Amino acid sequence: MKKIVSFRRMADGTREDYLLLDQSERDFAAGLADRVLAALGKLDNSLEAYPVTRLEHSLQVATRAEAAGADEELVLGALLHDIGDELAPYNHAEVAAAILRPYVRPEVTWIVEQHGLFQTYYYVHHLGGDRHMRERLKDHRWYGACVAFCDWDQASFDPDYPTRPLAHFEPLVRRIFSREAHDPRYLTAGT
Repeated sequence: MKKIVSFRRMADGTREDYLLLDQSERDFAAGLADRVLAALGKLDNSLEAYPVTRLEHSLQVATRAEAAGADEELVLGALLHDIGDELAPYNHAEVAAAILRPYVRPEVTWIVEQHGLFQTYYYVHHLGGDRHMRERLKDHRWYGACVAFCDWDQASFDPDYPTRPLAHFEPLVRRIFSREAHDPRYLTAGT
């Protein structure tokens, strides 16, 4: 029989209730890599009109990052940068950064979170917008890294690009998402 907490209001919970919930949440978190991989798989059927699917696009960006010698956290950021498209088409970058934030250094989450703004450089002027909006962040220490990331991103709609499959990146996804969340060894690296 499944164990459940005794309360109907959190204020009425006991120590035993919260120990049960803590274990339940830890067990659930252990499956995060599987859920991330499944969410990436859903990108294979999204956003028509591009010459590649969002999954193929994400794989291309990750492949380019890896080929450029990016470290594994940035490669993971490249792979997941558009994972929020399914549920948050207007703030997908924030969603992707939030997924990554407990597991990687702040530089990676900042780049992923800002990539939507930085990408407007390539297209927004065609729609009457200011392509230089990213310049408001030009003094930020990771500005150049985000520009480089977006160069991989904007070039990754090529159906002929030799792209690594998701299976290639699966061990990376599993390795990083098996880290303890908010571990200072990773979150303070490079700061």
